[in-house]
Amino acid sequence: MRSLPDEHGAIITAVRPARFIAERHHLIDGLRNALKPHLSPNARAGQTVPMEHARAAEMSARVAGLFNRVADTYDAVGVPWFAPIAERLVAESVPRTGERALDLGTGRGAALWPLAEAVGPTGRVTALDLAEQMVSATHRDATARGLRTVTLLVADASNPGLPPASYDLAIASLVLFFLPEPGVALRAWWDLLVPGGRLGVSTFGPRDPAWEDLDDVFTRYLPPQLLDARTSGIRGPFATDAGVEALFAAAGFDSARTTHIDLPVHFNDVDQWRRWSMSHGQLSHWLAVPEPDRDAVLALAAERLEAARDPRGGFTLEQRVRFTTGRRPLTG
Repeated sequence: MRSLPDEHGAIITAVRPARFIAERHHLIDGLRNALKPHLSPNARAGQTVPMEHARAAEMSARVAGLFNRVADTYDAVGVPWFAPIAERLVAESVPRTGERALDLGTGRGAALWPLAEAVGPTGRVTALDLAEQMVSATHRDATARGLRTVTLLVADASNPGLPPASYDLAIASLVLFFLPEPGVALRAWWDLLVPGGRLGVSTFGPRDPAWEDLDDVFTRYLPPQLLDARTSGIRGPFATDAGVEALFAAAGFDSARTTHIDLPVHFNDVDQWRRWSMSHGQLSHWLAVPEPDRDAVLALAAERLEAARDPRGGFTLEQRVRFTTGRRPLTG
């Protein structure tokens, strides 16, 4: 167990579980599976070589490193994004006073705050993230809020290493489609819930054509691992409500249902869009663009944003967000 500094006296701990190293290896193995199409025939057959493990380990470190890098600006550039999505997910998941809740991939606490409020002083919320700087920053925020019912962990959402049947409710906001093996993660989450416990996840549906056109400014620069259609709603299980609900069913959940919102996202100008896009995972797209080309990419983005010009003098784009909830059966 590793405690973060607690200069304000709140009863909030940050823990690195004893199984963290094993969990990191699990993530590395998952990343390697994602890389199989790009590996040698021997590697695809399971005959791994140290360099391939090292490459997967490097990718894992880059994932955590990317989110460590954006921890201070994450969802903090004046564009409501993660918070309204997480708040709606929590509402759809119907947390109850006194429950034990789990926030998988907490980031900067977008779901953590409404969860903690909903379960109240007699409940508990465990929140985890792979990026240590995210956990540290969220710990400071939780302390400033005076929360005494929150535990923060540095851990992998794919396989948190927590005791089974320990939670009444689990939440994963904009997390599931980024994991190497979503079905495996869902089953791990099923194990963490008590019989009758509930899971709520948010995923992306389609965006408006102007947003698709805007993001296309990066496409020519992106390596294959950043061209994953799971996050865009183009194909695969995350393309439809039925596809996500089928993932739930395959993992053992029942009573799956889906709702949506069409979230308008307003930018005052192209510079706010640039700062916003660099404040979360899309920073990886900017980093893929050679520095001498970035001004040209920004200029092209400004041209394409004109298609989303709104009466307020800025730009409004729209993203459909899907909320899927399910339940671990009482028996079985």
